[in-house]
Amino acid sequence: MVSSQIVAVAGAVFGLVIMGKADSMWMRILGAAILISGLYCIAVVPRALARRWRTPPPE
Repeated sequence: MVSSQIVAVAGAVFGLVIMGKADSMWMRILGAAILISGLYCIAVVPRALARRWRTPPPE
């Protein structure tokens, strides 16, 4: 689960780098899209993995 968060943070940082070094508006939009998708993965993926891996109820 930690590795998924690390990958999502790396993607968000990559989006920030693209936005910072962009000289055209399209590159800034691409950087913003990568940043937003990284932040979304940080927020949603760990919760979804925890729900999928939870202990089943006793029978």
